[in-house]
Amino acid sequence: MSELDVLRVREEVLQAMYWMRAEGLAESSSTLELARFLAVPSGTLGPYLERFATEGYLSVADGRYALSDKGIETGKRSFAEEFADLTRPTHGECDDDCWCHDSPEAAARCLEERAGAHVSH
Repeated sequence: MSELDVLRVREEVLQAMYWMRAEGLAESSSTLELARFLAVPSGTLGPYLERFATEGYLSVADGRYALSDKGIETGKRSFAEEFADLTRPTHGECDDDCWCHDSPEAAARCLEERAGAHVSH
């Protein structure tokens, strides 16, 4: 296994496990479950998972892998980078620094202003 393959697979595994954990789907997974989710043979994925556990990204208990603190942080960062374009505000949407986050009333005014900007009379 080349180091480039290790990095690529580690990113995929940690992103997938971070997403599954964040969505409440699974705190831990077997090699077979992860292989099915990632659409790779379990025999191919197994040695990678063992390596990631040795490197401290995963913990292993009863044949199931879970993200360690290091794995959570790395998976979170990788997931955020991968999907940044999808989670960024689009044109006309406010961001986390918008004044509308000051109160529910401000949020309603912001929404009205944005809706009014899109309506032509």
